Amino acid sequence: MAFYRKNIGGLHQAVRLAAGIAVAIAAFVYLAGATAWLVALSGAGFALTGLVGYCPMCAMAGIGRGGVS
Repeated sequence: MAFYRKNIGGLHQAVRLAAGIAVAIAAFVYLAGATAWLVALSGAGFALTGLVGYCPMCAMAGIGRGGVS
C-alpha cells in the first residue's frame, strides 16, 4: 500500500527525471562551490519527484493525474 497517490503521468515523470539529472550534471560542469551543490540538490529533488510519480507542489496546486485532483 502506498502512502501517496501518484499525481503525475508517465511522460511527465520521464521529463522530470531527465531534466533533474541534466540540471544536476550541468551544475557541476558549469558552477563551482556551494552554488553547484545547491543547484545539483535541486535537480536531484526534481528527478526524485519524477522517479516516485508524486509532486507535492502539484498536489498543493490541485493538479492531479489526468486533470483530476
